[in-house]
Amino acid sequence: MDLILLCKAFILGVVEGLTEFLPVSSTGHLILMGDLLNFNDEKGKIFEVVIQVGAILAICWEYRQKIFQVFLGLNEWQAQKFVLNLGVAFLPLATIGFLFGKHIKALLFKPVPVALAFIVGAFVIIWAEKREHTVNIQDIDDIGLKDAFKLGLAQMFALIPGTSRSGATIIGGLFFGLSRKAATEFSFFLAIPTLMVASAYDLYKHRELLDIAADAPYFGVGLVAAFVSALLATKGLLRYISHNDFVVFAWYRIVFGLIVLGTSYSGLVHWTVD
Repeated sequence: MDLILLCKAFILGVVEGLTEFLPVSSTGHLILMGDLLNFNDEKGKIFEVVIQVGAILAICWEYRQKIFQVFLGLNEWQAQKFVLNLGVAFLPLATIGFLFGKHIKALLFKPVPVALAFIVGAFVIIWAEKREHTVNIQDIDDIGLKDAFKLGLAQMFALIPGTSRSGATIIGGLFFGLSRKAATEFSFFLAIPTLMVASAYDLYKHRELLDIAADAPYFGVGLVAAFVSALLATKGLLRYISHNDFVVFAWYRIVFGLIVLGTSYSGLVHWTVD
């Protein structure tokens, strides 16, 4: 067993868990961290898919009571509407990703475009927070099909690496009149079908690269690290937004993006992602 590879698996798992549900782009962080750790080959891409499962499981565990209530109450309209909302919100990203995902990856999955997306996304967050925020929807159970579809359109921007899936959904929710709590929680629940389908598709597509016996220790370490860190991150985010806005994440994105651009153009870090 390769101890260095185990350490890389742990680091990437923590990065995935901490960033998946914050408005800072887990994909962007994993692209850049995988590059720094020299863990960005095809097997590394499969690893990123596996550790996403850890983040999904963290949300399922954190909201297990709500999920059980929905599952047991599927013969009732409120539960049916909740599931339908998630399906409607999932469709835009799924459709555009299926049609153009390969082209987007070829063009934009590189450090400099990711860094630029970090910075542009930061200014969108600042704009969303500085404008007058009228709240029409306080709770996720009050979201209608029209609102869900608009949130799904916002989530489409997550196809641009560095944008942030959760960030696009949350900030879209603020523009559409959701409270910070409702927008954040809906982004959590929407992550379940979005990441599950994306993970299953990617694993199937690259199944020939999997060597379960050899990869299990590294995948296991990364998955558990992602689960624990995602659980801590989601709990912390909900506590944070109860008294604060998202501007701090915007400044983080700007600093992070500028560091990547500066190291890239100065040659201090030789990014190798193609």
